[in-house]
Amino acid sequence: MTTFTDRSIEEQIAQWRAYVRRRQALSGPDVEELEGHLRDQLVVLTEAGLAGDEAFLVAVKRLGSLDALSREFACAHSERLWKQLVITGDGEKSVNSAPAEMLVVLSLAIAAALAIKVPALFGLRIDRGSELFYFRNASLFVLPLLTIYFVWKRGLSVASGLWLALPFAAGAIFANLFPFPKGSSTEVLTVLHLPIALWLAVGFAYVRGRWFVDGGRMNFVRFSGELAIYYVLIALGGGVFTGFTFMMFKAIEMNAEWFVGGWLIPCGAAGAVIVGSWLVEAKQSVIENMAPVLTRLFTPLFTVLLLVFLATMAWTGSPINVKREVLIGFDLLLAAVVGLVLYAASARDPQAPPDFFDGLQLLLVVSALVVDGVALAAIATRISEFGFTPNRVAALGENLILLVNLAWSARLYAFFLWHRSSYAVLDRWQINYLPVYSVWAALVVVIFPPVFGYR
Repeated sequence: MTTFTDRSIEEQIAQWRAYVRRRQALSGPDVEELEGHLRDQLVVLTEAGLAGDEAFLVAVKRLGSLDALSREFACAHSERLWKQLVITGDGEKSVNSAPAEMLVVLSLAIAAALAIKVPALFGLRIDRGSELFYFRNASLFVLPLLTIYFVWKRGLSVASGLWLALPFAAGAIFANLFPFPKGSSTEVLTVLHLPIALWLAVGFAYVRGRWFVDGGRMNFVRFSGELAIYYVLIALGGGVFTGFTFMMFKAIEMNAEWFVGGWLIPCGAAGAVIVGSWLVEAKQSVIENMAPVLTRLFTPLFTVLLLVFLATMAWTGSPINVKREVLIGFDLLLAAVVGLVLYAASARDPQAPPDFFDGLQLLLVVSALVVDGVALAAIATRISEFGFTPNRVAALGENLILLVNLAWSARLYAFFLWHRSSYAVLDRWQINYLPVYSVWAALVVVIFPPVFGYR
């Protein structure tokens, strides 16, 4: 049985053991078996980078699915669960809230905020016609610093950090090397696709380079969803803060637009990515993740939306209007459906039998598959009539990629509902398919501009 050098972990295991024995007169071997499961979980969690106290809290929560007394122990100490996210019971700071990490997070957030202002020193200002430059490079201002945070937190070697720097260097070259003319469609495609391509590099740092083992990819999917939710919450708070800023300076007859537009919003948007990532890391599954909960809410809503849309389109006979904004909207809609499937998988027990929600997920996927097919037909018709353009080819490729994912997901869902396959097969398919999106995004950034003459 694993023994931990961290005295706080051993002390808390002793408290758990005493609690279980006190509440129920279990024999020694039964307690030892449960303790073995607890220690195994602690090994996995501490190796993943959690602090000792946090690892213990998460491990006890997981053990609650096997043992009612462990679940009771976690509930009885629920107040301490929340407090130990910031401060431990003996008054000392936990590792994830230690001054060292706080200093690193604060430094990187400030660096991301200041990186946004560096181009202005060379005459590239947001309010003077350089908006697309900032949009093209937005991910390069933030994502390398977020990767540095995970390299530091996961304890990766310098060599690993240098390998992870290569995608960002390549992204910086291709985002700024090409001579995009004004109104270039390939420039807009670069703006949209570069963050998707570089997010894969962040994922490798997050999972410590162990992309194919230990469920790391699914953990990164969970992190991405939680970060998106935290970022929206921070943005909403930032909106309130911005409103108060305007109000206070207006009270003394001063216009704060130069500060808000030039500093507060761009710098805050960049720094919030680092801060939001730290908040997700600090929570680390001690409390319920929000993304799977929202999945339960939005799956039926999106299903109804798609069905009503298809019925309306069939009734009226109106085709899809193939414009860039419409295509982007449909791609985002289909990506949202894929996200709902992913986050449902992230919170589901693979061993559980099929239920009503699985049937609803299949209906959602099939509805999205039909919408994707209609969109592809509209794009193909447009190409046959007016020829190839960067936007149409990009939309064609993205919808084909989504079509393959949705079609195979529908097949695997149907097999699972008919008890011809396990849910784990569907889970693996979704995770293994994720890099396809980043690879396609990289191809759009690198190949499309020269192929289409930068137009």
